[in-house]
Amino acid sequence: MGRIFEKRKYSIFKTAAQNSKLYSKYSKQLYMAAKNGVPDPSANPVLRNIVERAKKENVPSHVIDKAIQKAAGAGGENYQPARYEGVGPGGSLVIVDCLTDNNTRTISDVRNCFTKTGAKMSANGSVAMLFDHLAVISFSGDSEEKVLEAVFAADVAVDEVESKDGTITVFAPPAEFYKAKTALREAFPGLEFDVQEITFLPKEAKVLGGEERAMFEKLLGMLNECDDVQEVYHNVTLP
Repeated sequence: MGRIFEKRKYSIFKTAAQNSKLYSKYSKQLYMAAKNGVPDPSANPVLRNIVERAKKENVPSHVIDKAIQKAAGAGGENYQPARYEGVGPGGSLVIVDCLTDNNTRTISDVRNCFTKTGAKMSANGSVAMLFDHLAVISFSGDSEEKVLEAVFAADVAVDEVESKDGTITVFAPPAEFYKAKTALREAFPGLEFDVQEITFLPKEAKVLGGEERAMFEKLLGMLNECDDVQEVYHNVTLP
């Protein structure tokens, strides 16, 4: 199918402020997953997936444990998901996923990022329709056939399996994410996932240069500095 997919490698944060942003991001996700399910990763696949991702990004165990323990208590914050879409510099497409306890603050912060970089927010769904919403699982391997056999045997509805440069990537509907992970781990004991996420992949890539590229990178930087922003998806090809 020629999907546009680059193995997601999250930035290695080096400063205390950047570490704080990363920890805050995962603390919210862990809290909500535990609050909406059960505060036990072994019995909550959503929570287990976030714990695995957090550990891969070197989030300390005490940060993970604190967020889960907090959710196990009474009361606490009530974060809600919020998604904003827009057209960025040079006609780039941007989707911003947030977790917020104050929608007015969050939309104001996101709108400010768009406004200061010459970008415009759009109606919900107008940008997302130009992306594929998919579960993506990537790991080291070279036998596409064995992977297909494993997922089909487990009755997993997979969109596509790609093999490239010693890496296998499985694309599936979001609803099949946890079923696909379970099937792969049962078929290949000890398997480690390089990527395991539900994401938006652009149907067409955009290349920017000059001032447009600089302004787009400024937009990304501003969005990533917003406390409520969890993920930013876009269609721009970056090095």
